[in-house]
Amino acid sequence: MSRKYSNEFKRDAVQYLKDHPDMDKRTASKHLGVPYETLYGWYKLYRRENNPDAYDEQGKLTDAEKEVIRLRRELRDAQDALEILKKAISILGD
Repeated sequence: MSRKYSNEFKRDAVQYLKDHPDMDKRTASKHLGVPYETLYGWYKLYRRENNPDAYDEQGKLTDAEKEVIRLRRELRDAQDALEILKKAISILGD
């Protein structure tokens, strides 16, 4: 049975890897209780989305594909900002 992880958990797990560069990914996966392959997949996806030029498989990504990646990143950032604003409004409204 596969386990579902929230997007927030995935982002936090990748951030954990970034915050602990001296820790290998296998150890980090044990600390987080996530299979190594799953955590490594999230990390690879993060790297591709945040640095598409470095992972374009020898120039095979088109400009349109790079634009899609950029827009997805921009949308994710806007959604994160919206969630923060919603929480702030909720706190201030109480």
